Amino acid sequence: MNTTINSVKFRADEKLEKFIQDKVAKLDRMIDNAVRCEVTLKVDKPESDNNKIAELRIIVPGKDLFVTKQADTFEQAVADGVDTLKVQIEKYKNA
Repeated sequence: MNTTINSVKFRADEKLEKFIQDKVAKLDRMIDNAVRCEVTLKVDKPESDNNKIAELRIIVPGKDLFVTKQADTFEQAVADGVDTLKVQIEKYKNA
């Protein structure tokens, strides 16, 4: 599955991009017909806590699986998003 990472108004470092690639790769093993995964990273109000937002979208034929998670770090937001997508993938496969 092709993965694109978009960071809004900042540049994600290689370590974060590698972390995201590794997490998304686990989803790729769960779903065979996924076309691509799009990950968008945003910072909401830099001065506040819990301000990192990760949006994950998996494009599959006929449907998109989408989740938005907010946390203190991008890593936590992505990890939470992947966990939620695992549940959505199971529902998609059983539908």
